[in-house]
Amino acid sequence: MYEQAYHSESLSNKTILITGGAGFIGSNIVEYLLKHQVGEVRVLDNFLTGFKSNVQLFQPYSNYRFIEGDIRDLEICKKACEGVDIVCHQAALGSVPRSIKEPYATTAHNVDGFVNMVFAAAQNGIKRFVYASSSSVYGDEPNLPKKEERIGRALSPYAISKRTNELFAANFADLYQMEFVGFRYFNVFGPRQSPEGAYAAVIPLFADACIRNTEVYINGDGGQTRDFTFVENVVQINIKAMLTKHQEALNQVYNVGCGGRFSVKELFEGVREGAAVPHKKARYRAARAGDIRDSQADISKAIALLDYQPAFGFKEGLKITVEYFKSLNATKA
Repeated sequence: MYEQAYHSESLSNKTILITGGAGFIGSNIVEYLLKHQVGEVRVLDNFLTGFKSNVQLFQPYSNYRFIEGDIRDLEICKKACEGVDIVCHQAALGSVPRSIKEPYATTAHNVDGFVNMVFAAAQNGIKRFVYASSSSVYGDEPNLPKKEERIGRALSPYAISKRTNELFAANFADLYQMEFVGFRYFNVFGPRQSPEGAYAAVIPLFADACIRNTEVYINGDGGQTRDFTFVENVVQINIKAMLTKHQEALNQVYNVGCGGRFSVKELFEGVREGAAVPHKKARYRAARAGDIRDSQADISKAIALLDYQPAFGFKEGLKITVEYFKSLNATKA
């Protein structure tokens, strides 16, 4: 999948730290860096939401280093940042429903952990800090598409934690003379996204259930819409942000989506078609607390300042994703 390069300069002199590198998005970024001969890619992860299987394929690379540790531990963060040129912070405790059930855990990981990582980076003289925010920060702001400068009332502790990261980044840029780039991800999906656990995302859940012929549940009426974003597009913009020399692009927050909008019903139909179970039915249940009705990204800022060019649309990305889960299921069988 990583045939296209999103950078022009050599990476051989760079040491890049990916927090949450055993997770879904993080491991895809790690894979890109290793395949493009980065000097060293270092992963910090505690396997709370990441998986050892996601990083096992990196073991043969001599320029890969893994540190098992928790971003809530400042000393571990400092150790992980030693000798690093760039931090790409993907580690977080995701899920809106989990944040409502466990707001203390969400805050500890997403706020305390973020502050620890930034402080550790500053202590080690690291300037460039790229981090994951979330489209959930838009809350009840009603206008579509979502523009970075318009934010509504947060609807969950998770949304608050991500907005807090953005505020800290703006402040730390001045205090520590650092360069921050934040990304409000819009419903990212793709290979390595897990269907396991109570807080699994909708696409791997649908794909896994269709392939294994188990029950599919849709929360709400299925008419809610999202800007589903294939993970390869997210890899692209992270790489570009880590390496950009465009000063205007720094100390900014960007939407990362495709600029489209598809309903959950359309999503289910696409997964069902890809899994070759066209007559499979879904069961409907109550909408989840804290969920917004509609979401769509305005990506013009990312295009203008970071040359973001999403190469994979929803349907193409969905096809790749369903094929991935098919092969995964065949391997387990």
